[in-house]
Amino acid sequence: QVQLVESGGGLVQPGGSLRLSCTASGSLFSINAMGWYRQTPDKQRELVAVITNGGSTDYANSVKGRFTISRDNAKNTVYLQMNSLKPEDTAVYYCNALIGHMDYWGKGTLVTVSS
Repeated sequence: QVQLVESGGGLVQPGGSLRLSCTASGSLFSINAMGWYRQTPDKQRELVAVITNGGSTDYANSVKGRFTISRDNAKNTVYLQMNSLKPEDTAVYYCNALIGHMDYWGKGTLVTVSS
């Protein structure tokens, strides 16, 4: 059994910053990659950023230069530093972990960017 618990969402003004955290617990024999996705009511869930076990990263074009993903392997935790936030970044952000060949998801944390 694997659990992913997100934290750090909330309300922020445009141009502001937030940091999301996600900690994995349970049967973590091999975490290959961890990442963040987001979803709004009118869109499909989309990849925001991902980081592999080796530290390679990839970002959605819409967040490049503004968001940074990082990972603490010892704590099984992944972070998403979000700067220069825009109203269009408003969404529920979901943590994802690829463990072995299985995808696991957190319950999501809401980020609202509004003045």
